[in-house]
Amino acid sequence: MAILVMQVDAFTDQLFAGNPAAVVILDKPAEEDWMQKVAAEMNLSETAFLHRQEEEFALRWFTPVTEVELCGHATLAAAHALWECGIVPPEEEISFTTKSGVLKAKKKENLIEMDFPAELASPVPAPPELLGALEIRPKYTGKTGTGDYLLEVESEEVLRDLKPDFAKLAVLPVRGVCVTSRSSTNGFDFVSRYFAPRLGINEDPVTGSAHSFLGPYWGVRLEKDDFLACQASARGGVLRVRLSGNRVYIGGEAVTVFKGEFAGGFTCG
Repeated sequence: MAILVMQVDAFTDQLFAGNPAAVVILDKPAEEDWMQKVAAEMNLSETAFLHRQEEEFALRWFTPVTEVELCGHATLAAAHALWECGIVPPEEEISFTTKSGVLKAKKKENLIEMDFPAELASPVPAPPELLGALEIRPKYTGKTGTGDYLLEVESEEVLRDLKPDFAKLAVLPVRGVCVTSRSSTNGFDFVSRYFAPRLGINEDPVTGSAHSFLGPYWGVRLEKDDFLACQASARGGVLRVRLSGNRVYIGGEAVTVFKGEFAGGFTCG
């Protein structure tokens, strides 16, 4: 059976913006080594691998160098691919079984909305090595249970002007570093940037999973539970974030860049 591969730009309504992800649709589980080699070949921030598992789809994500336990933009891309290819009817909600539990996606007006577990960042002192790599004085420093640092800076201008030393960030024992601020751009509530050189991603264009802790963080500070967020990378991306109890609903659009099949002789073991 042919192995379908797609590239999807997530959290955008136009090509060559948002965050690109590869989606590989399989008919059975694949070997981990094979998936890692494919992700390295695709050389995108994430490659999603999925196959049907009864009424759900098993989903795993790989960067070019390692597997990760949670990825937002590649989950959105995977849902988009299943609907676009006609594997799932457009009115049907999709459930994914992942290393982070069951994640769901459904169409809501012009958005794909994902249902993620909320995550909280706990205040911690800012490591000098981290501040040296970013050359900032944050208003707040916290850390999540999954190993991300969250730093709030005083303005969107400071955030956009950041020029991290990725070599210094890469040696820190953290999954990634998310820097955020209130937005001074009309229509947006907050902005962010996300750096993960330890995972082979210097700056992630749009990080859906980071909004599982950005949403609760800004919910307390802005005293609201519905946000329009912007990730201020070079490509840029727009996310609708909604809080409900211990869940965070992260919405965005997606567009297909290309779809095809792996060449003959290329199998998943």
